Amino acid sequence: MAPTSPTQPILVTGAAGFIGSHLCRALLQRGDRVVGIDNFDSFYSRTIKQHNLDSLESDSFTFLKCDICDHQAISAAFEKYNPKTVHHLAALAGVRPSIENPARYAAVNLDGLISMLEAARHHGCRTFLFASSSSVYGNNTKVPFAEDDPVEEPISPYAATKRAGELLCHTYSRLYDISIGALRFFTVFGPAQRPDLAISKFMRMIAAGTPVPMFGDGSTSRDYTYIDDIITGVLAAQRHVENASSQFFRIWNLGGSHPVTLTEMINAICDVVGNKPRIEQLPMQPGDVQRTWADLARSEAELGYSPATSFEDGLARQWQWLQQNMQLFDRHSGNTTNAQPA
Repeated sequence: MAPTSPTQPILVTGAAGFIGSHLCRALLQRGDRVVGIDNFDSFYSRTIKQHNLDSLESDSFTFLKCDICDHQAISAAFEKYNPKTVHHLAALAGVRPSIENPARYAAVNLDGLISMLEAARHHGCRTFLFASSSSVYGNNTKVPFAEDDPVEEPISPYAATKRAGELLCHTYSRLYDISIGALRFFTVFGPAQRPDLAISKFMRMIAAGTPVPMFGDGSTSRDYTYIDDIITGVLAAQRHVENASSQFFRIWNLGGSHPVTLTEMINAICDVVGNKPRIEQLPMQPGDVQRTWADLARSEAELGYSPATSFEDGLARQWQWLQQNMQLFDRHSGNTTNAQPA
């Protein structure tokens, strides 16, 4: 499909983040005009986010420092730039922090989404992509997780906000003729991964010889998905939603469909980094699910989605990037026992 008209850019929220910056880069590389929004939330270092933005320098890229919960500012951005398509990636991330501060997660993740949906409907934007999460599946016993599985039992406030976000998107699609795709991301990793996520943090810990926290017995598993595969899936979903009829709403899994246990993940990182781990055994954390595993039948059939990067190759690429950019993490402090698994 041809890129969007130069007069109608694609708007990406969370543009300075891990997934958002990769998406902006892919859109720019294919010839789109992009408007990126981010508020530099203090969840992790602004230095890292600024580095992500610096890599997007282009005459076709416009950045706005803006809070998605500022309804007036968001409306003004839509009025000025008239986006044809929105990728709404911005949100407060992290399962465990959401347990500590559920009110803020609800305020940002839900009010921020409503702000974006309201701006879209009032300014004639009829294509909307929403970043959801595999966390909505909770501890479902049926695997792999399929989009039509029951998701009424999330086990963290973060997961609950993502499921509520899907329901809001469904409502706006039906009420206001907006075509919406909700994308359930499964533990994304790769170059520029968020510093609080387990792979990024464990790579730095193992390289430094500091203790690595293992929550539980190491048998919990995650369906790790390399960032390039995620971006391919996001762009395929965008094409599908842009070509859909009015009142379209669809959920798609974007995962690797190859779960890796915590023990296997730590051992694989050790192989890549070339150092032995010092394991700190800790109890399971509230809100952490036992496993994630994406059923990709729908995404493959409707989007042509097929992940192409192995876990081992993805780790090697992330480690290569991290070695070249380790100085970015000097200012990122935080509880080293609080690495986020997903």
